[in-house]
Amino acid sequence: MLSNSAHSYSYEECKTISDWLLAHTEVRPLVAIVCGSGLGKLAEMIKDPVLLKYKDIPNFPQSTVQGHAGQLVFGTLQGKHCVCMQGRFHLYEGYSIQKITLPMRVFKLMGVHTVILTNAAGSLNPGYRVGDIMVIKDHINMPGLSGNNPLVGPNDDRFGTRFPCMSDAYDRKLRQLAQEVGAELGFSDFLKEGVYFVLGGPSFETIAECRMLHMLGGGCSR
Repeated sequence: MLSNSAHSYSYEECKTISDWLLAHTEVRPLVAIVCGSGLGKLAEMIKDPVLLKYKDIPNFPQSTVQGHAGQLVFGTLQGKHCVCMQGRFHLYEGYSIQKITLPMRVFKLMGVHTVILTNAAGSLNPGYRVGDIMVIKDHINMPGLSGNNPLVGPNDDRFGTRFPCMSDAYDRKLRQLAQEVGAELGFSDFLKEGVYFVLGGPSFETIAECRMLHMLGGGCSR
């Protein structure tokens, strides 16, 4: 369940961070991209980049995982204003789930309406190969089912409803677009779609745990 030490960030606290970021860049992002392990080089494709280190952003979490640059990169990608997270945060680093998801609330206040989440994960599907890309169509959130959910705590309707519907959590049109673009680029052989299993880490799963997760409908772990 929610730790007594967990802190639910208020609208005003998130707005303060958002205002600070907007004051330090002229970019008004509509798209946010979260780079997972090994994917940070995507930010190098952004044109006219503005780099803001996490450590310089007031009340922003710090990335402690090796290989995560720990910075926001603002600019344009394929003509779209965007912000890219080079480095993210994890439960196993000791952060509360509220702190891990803080950037999403901040991005929303900055005007972002599309978020692309990426990470490197292990497969539960024996038909997948190393290097395959899986478009997430749904997820099973184990920490969330046990009460470790970012929406636990006081609700502010300015962020959204108390009980959001999760029956279509991943945008159908964006998923279809990913498949169409993948086909155009010749990626169809290694572009999959499946269910993502959210776990706490940092240890890898036992063989018995992997069998259980696969039976529960997971197509990918962590």
